[in-house]
Amino acid sequence: MKPIRLALVGLGKIARDQHLPAIAATPGIELVAVASRNARLDGVDCVGTVEELLADVPDVDAVVLCTPPMPRRDQARAALAAGKHVLLEKPPGAGVSELAPLMALAEKRGRTLFAAWHSRFAPAVEPARDFLARHRARRVTILWKEDARVWHPGQDWIFEPGGLGVFDPGINAFSILTAILPEPVFVVGARLDFPANREAPIAAELKLATASGLPIHTAFDFRQSGEQIWPIAIETDAGSLVLSAGGARLNHDGQVLVDEPEREYRGVYRRFVDLVRSSSSDVDTGPLALVADAFMLGQRSFVDDFAW
Repeated sequence: MKPIRLALVGLGKIARDQHLPAIAATPGIELVAVASRNARLDGVDCVGTVEELLADVPDVDAVVLCTPPMPRRDQARAALAAGKHVLLEKPPGAGVSELAPLMALAEKRGRTLFAAWHSRFAPAVEPARDFLARHRARRVTILWKEDARVWHPGQDWIFEPGGLGVFDPGINAFSILTAILPEPVFVVGARLDFPANREAPIAAELKLATASGLPIHTAFDFRQSGEQIWPIAIETDAGSLVLSAGGARLNHDGQVLVDEPEREYRGVYRRFVDLVRSSSSDVDTGPLALVADAFMLGQRSFVDDFAW
């Protein structure tokens, strides 16, 4: 079977650090082109825009969008209309409502659309979901605290409308939470801290719940210095379950159940290959809807200016 010929749109930090190594390590796919206004990659066709890609590199089977979320709708629509499969880096878009038309277009054209929630492919996620299918959760606490200057240096778009601010990493926690709990989650209330000179929050505290009343507290912060922390602690009727390191580790009452290297993006691309081969799509809007609800329900406060 011929490999799926990929084009990568956007060649920033996440594309270089995660996508390129994962593509190289995944059977069944081959990188043949890059579209980027400011970067080039040796050994593949390089163009500036999606439009140039679709016009000038016709042998591409699939397009991977690693651009900021604001232009993704138009880029994905153009690629699907041209008959390409599409993988959307998280978040899949700048708004929830823009995804349904893309899903309809993918179905109409018989192409795959994949919203790639990469944190769901962390090694502790499936074991945690299996545990919670057998044991009742009593309380959930999520602390997602990292340094924007380390993970997004100089990327002003992340604090622009649609860039999500601290929810850019926080949505990873939501993607894990919604994958491991056996019932839907909704936002009860939120407090969002906005730098006085920015358009997206730098910190947030949220109260969430499930229909059965499970209390969930989350604290996100983009100002963390020193150790970067991403634990999800779940008190259950069978003891304490803790996912840490963004889902790479799992402990039950202090006993290590999972402690493996990060390999999320290899899982993303294996899933994408399977979806393309089976002519299927996978677009879960749940994590993005939680972020949208936080903006709708959150009380806003202003904090110190943020500068890189």
